[in-house]
Amino acid sequence: MNELTSAFLKSVSGSALTGRTLRRAALSAVTALSLLQPALAETKADDKVTHGTPDDLPITLSGSYLAGLLAGGELDFASAAAFFQETLSVDPDNNQLLERAFVLRLANGDVSEAVSLAEEMDRAGAGNFLSKLTRGGDDIRAGKYERALTIMPRSQAGPVAEILTGIARAWALQGAGRTDEALKTLNDLQGPDWFKVFKSTHASLILYASGDIPGALAEIEKAYEEDRGAVRVVDAYARLLMQSGKKAEALKVIDEYDKLLNGHPFLTATREKIEKGEKLPPLVTSPAAGFAEILYGLGSAIGRDGAEELSTAMLQLSLHLDPKAEFAAVALGSMFERMKQPDRAIEALKKVPDDSPLKREAEIQIGLNYNTMEMVDEAQKHLQKLIDADPNEQEAVISLGNVLRTHKRFEEAEKIYSEGINRVTDFTQDQWLLFYFRGICRERLKEWDGAEADLRRALELYPDQPLVLNYLGYSLVDRGLKLDEALGMIKKAVDLRPTDGYIVDSLGWVYYRLDRFDEAVTELERAIELRPADPVINDHLGDAYWKVGRRLEARFQWNHARDLGPEPEELPKILDKIQNGMPETPATGEAKAEPNKNGG
Repeated sequence: MNELTSAFLKSVSGSALTGRTLRRAALSAVTALSLLQPALAETKADDKVTHGTPDDLPITLSGSYLAGLLAGGELDFASAAAFFQETLSVDPDNNQLLERAFVLRLANGDVSEAVSLAEEMDRAGAGNFLSKLTRGGDDIRAGKYERALTIMPRSQAGPVAEILTGIARAWALQGAGRTDEALKTLNDLQGPDWFKVFKSTHASLILYASGDIPGALAEIEKAYEEDRGAVRVVDAYARLLMQSGKKAEALKVIDEYDKLLNGHPFLTATREKIEKGEKLPPLVTSPAAGFAEILYGLGSAIGRDGAEELSTAMLQLSLHLDPKAEFAAVALGSMFERMKQPDRAIEALKKVPDDSPLKREAEIQIGLNYNTMEMVDEAQKHLQKLIDADPNEQEAVISLGNVLRTHKRFEEAEKIYSEGINRVTDFTQDQWLLFYFRGICRERLKEWDGAEADLRRALELYPDQPLVLNYLGYSLVDRGLKLDEALGMIKKAVDLRPTDGYIVDSLGWVYYRLDRFDEAVTELERAIELRPADPVINDHLGDAYWKVGRRLEARFQWNHARDLGPEPEELPKILDKIQNGMPETPATGEAKAEPNKNGG
């Protein structure tokens, strides 16, 4: 856990039942558990179902508390919030329960309810910096800047609370027309080194919004020196350089980012405006949007380190303050994806404004989330619509092709990749994926000549690409073609990706196909160390052990492969080997085993 996350977690204490309430919960735990399962089953239905205890079951403190804990552990914020609010109806004076209900409501995006709970916390003397920021933020959003300043006193809860509260107060002061005080508030913030980029960035945004271009440029230069990989810093710096009549320098800043991190659609849009000589407005045009900016910045950073609940709460508040906060919407969508909640990821990604440079990327991700939900037809329809809207854009083509390919709809996928290839007039290295994926489809469709041509074309565009070397080399060996070249390809792939268990498995299996069983065992044992839970690799190692006379170990590996959930068509073969062993025939000419699909 990094310093930023540790500081934040210390700022907002986790709540637990204590004293009298804890004893009551413990004494009735057995009863609660009998209610828990049906209650949670109810929350897993569609959105029409009310979260919380079903109407035909009684609400008990212990039952709702334990159900809330379980739902929170599963990152089901809607259900957890409902259950914890139920506990308040039984034990309304418990401030820990009140705090949990507040944080969960905020994380679920129920900001109005969270504001009401934050007000209750303050009335009960249980407010923390997050509850005060939520109330203050809601006032900033409503233009009640002076009241927001009274609600959000300077925080003493740790560095994250300090920087968030300080920047929130600065934007409230800016909204109240007190720009000098806003800048002094930022300047007075004391903390670790990572404070610097946030202080300079927000000082620049405040100055930019107030019309002081030279002052804003001086501050953003400081932030840029601290972090040249931050998209929002780079974008603000380029805009201010352009506003200062330094067009060439503005474009150079974006060029340097492109070299460092391979570009970003937001900066590509800014580049186009700069090249056309368009006037660029400030990135932040309201105090609410300024506060939303810091919530997004810290919320997304914390989320990358595993603090899902707190990160989601901050991102939800960011979107409440600025519904057009596209970066917050994308970050929230990514957070829900990591939490394996694709339906909620779609909900978040749909909040990206239609005119945002991030919109198309968000729409592609929506299509992929439909696929995660096993709504393949919906995913296909969604991605095809994007392709039709912009036939020259390749990411949607690859995404749709991959959706179809992973569902073994190889013929349809091959056509999609072909359409993408046919639209390209000047191929670059980036197009290697189109040929690679189409080559896989053609190989699976038993169109070997076309598959080999595609895979070799992918290598022309991207020489020594390990995935292509692995797939082409394995396929050649499998067909008994160009064996020396094929083995050399796979060895090179292993040299390039020595810790990739799937590629190491390919090398071991190629040795097996060449009757070099001792070498096969060596490589397959190494592959198992890298990917111990892969059924294909375990099956391969079992075969190799059998060939070198290690029969007990062979059956052990086959049993392990069986238990790891192999492909349905492979299971009968594995069961037969467990029962009967393998025939005493050379490996060459045995039934074809495809390259490990997990690696491709």
